[in-house]
Amino acid sequence: MSAPAVRKSVSQSSLESLLGLNSSKIGFYAEVKQKIQELEAANAGLRSKSNELQAVFDSIVDGIVVYDYGGLVQHRNHVCPQYFPQETLPGSSCRELFHPGHESMPRTCPVERALNGERVEISLTAPLPSGQLRYFDATVTPIEDSHGVPNRALLFLRDVSGKRLQELQLMQSEKLSSIGVLAAGVAHEINNPLASVTGYAEALLRRFSDQSPLATDPRLEDFQKYLKVIVRESYRCKGIIDSLISFSRKSDGSISSVNINDVINEVLELVRFKSRFEKIEITTYLQSDLPDIQCDSSGMRQVCLNLLMNAHQAIKGSGIVEITTKSIASESVVFEIRDSGCGISKEIIEQIWDPFFTTKEVGQGLGLGLAITYSIIQRHGGDIRVESHSGSGSKFTVRMPTCQK
Repeated sequence: MSAPAVRKSVSQSSLESLLGLNSSKIGFYAEVKQKIQELEAANAGLRSKSNELQAVFDSIVDGIVVYDYGGLVQHRNHVCPQYFPQETLPGSSCRELFHPGHESMPRTCPVERALNGERVEISLTAPLPSGQLRYFDATVTPIEDSHGVPNRALLFLRDVSGKRLQELQLMQSEKLSSIGVLAAGVAHEINNPLASVTGYAEALLRRFSDQSPLATDPRLEDFQKYLKVIVRESYRCKGIIDSLISFSRKSDGSISSVNINDVINEVLELVRFKSRFEKIEITTYLQSDLPDIQCDSSGMRQVCLNLLMNAHQAIKGSGIVEITTKSIASESVVFEIRDSGCGISKEIIEQIWDPFFTTKEVGQGLGLGLAITYSIIQRHGGDIRVESHSGSGSKFTVRMPTCQK
């Protein structure tokens, strides 16, 4: 071999050694670069998918909590702090939400049951920081790992207080409907003997008018007065029965022209006995030429009754309830109910319209009266306001639009 050929072979070998071709380093680095690019693309896809799942997670209007295998909060969405700010903090135990103050109870805790592979659906009631009572439906579902073994639990919390309010309204409507059916039967049984009593009393009064010797007989001096009382009270009893039937009758939702003074007088017939028994004086200042309003008369009766009963319950012992009606520029009718009761503190006055909020003792009220009242008034295009201070009574003002001629 000639010298130039040897030099060329040595130079080529040195070049290959210098470039690393003899150890396949360029091929190795090219493969590593390709793997890095693939990993970066996979990471970008994972970030995109993670952002997508996080957006879905945050957009759900129900409360969502993820518990780890130990029953501790791993994640929660933005809704949970509105319902349970402390109980769903990351790292908190499921015991704080489902059985606070007790040790772990696998047979009853829905999270621990889900960690054992069971799907659990329960309902729970919880007081919120505002003090009102709310109702929730909870669903706990197991999350399985790659081997199909449950290692986490997914909790969905849905606020169903509105649904519960509707159920209670339906229950109340059905109860009133049942009372209406019973009242109709009772009224029939009472009205028959009452008509006889009234008829005979009026017949005796006519005899006094027709036969002057009876009217001038000193022995019968008080008879006419007593008979007039019998007739008057008999008609009053009939009016109370008619008012009870009218109030208890199930509403068909129809809208008609209603005079609020008539509604108030009907309701007063139902509560006057309670007022006398509890030594509460009711005074009325009703505008005589009050224009009519367009409303469901049954719903407006319920509004008046709820506000009157609320005023009575606010008074401990004797007190005064004032009812005022007036028109404003022929565009709206206003009626006010003022009581001399205990009043409402400024800390809770904004919560009195919330369903299930009540300051009464357990068993004395569900906290639905003012919530239903507010709903009925809003549905008819009116508004209701309250002015109150603790210890100085309350005034509820309802404004309703008048009938447009």
